[in-house]
Amino acid sequence: MTSPVLHFLGHSTVRVEMAGRTVLTDPVLAPTVGLLRRVVSLPDPATWAGVDLVLISHLHGDHLHIPSLRTVGPRTRIVVPRGAGEWLRGRGFPRVDELSAGESLPDGELRITAVRAEHSGHRWGPRSTHGPDTEAIGFLLEGGGSCVYVSGDTGVFQGMGVLRDRDVDVALLPVWGWGPTLGPGHLDPVGAADAAALIRPRIAVPVHWGTLTVAGMTSVPSPLRARMRRLLVDPPHAFATEVAARGLPTRVVVTAPGSAVDLSVAET
Repeated sequence: MTSPVLHFLGHSTVRVEMAGRTVLTDPVLAPTVGLLRRVVSLPDPATWAGVDLVLISHLHGDHLHIPSLRTVGPRTRIVVPRGAGEWLRGRGFPRVDELSAGESLPDGELRITAVRAEHSGHRWGPRSTHGPDTEAIGFLLEGGGSCVYVSGDTGVFQGMGVLRDRDVDVALLPVWGWGPTLGPGHLDPVGAADAAALIRPRIAVPVHWGTLTVAGMTSVPSPLRARMRRLLVDPPHAFATEVAARGLPTRVVVTAPGSAVDLSVAET
């Protein structure tokens, strides 16, 4: 077995190298995303070079970001939830494949399987239905003797327990978001630990934290400023504490946005 090589680029963007392929998840590679501002440096362009496959978990703008997809390269193969392919091809991306939960496709020696996620799939979020309305999905990546679970945005649901049988080596689990509160269909540190208890991955890498926030929220004086500053730092460590408190066998590898994931270490 060859261990996957991971690089956490920030928010839900992770470079995964396994089974001879290079995968990028939900790429956000820009200083701004609508009203959101990146609070850490953009990653080195080398970290998104040579990508074979892009995975899009759902259509919200901080996961399906058109300018970032153009940065990666418009002819890169992209996998999206079923129902979004025509919309994305119409925006200049010809190599789009669609998956629903339970469906799979190969890319070389790598197999990509879509799995259920508990999250809104509307392009513009739960309150507006402009643009496609698809399911939200996560992904299992299997190849080279390893299995990586990419949850995308999701709430906890009992069906996650079926993933335990897939012998997940690494789970990429969100632990917060970009604001002072979380809406439905997201994991906080406690929820992420609940998910880890159901899935039992060998290693969990917390993602979806420490990267984006609403412009001015950490700088303009307000009652929320101190809270938002803490929320850009604390959630992955709180998640590690929750996993340890449950006595789970999962090792938590906290990785700063923009950094390589060292799978040989873990936080306790």
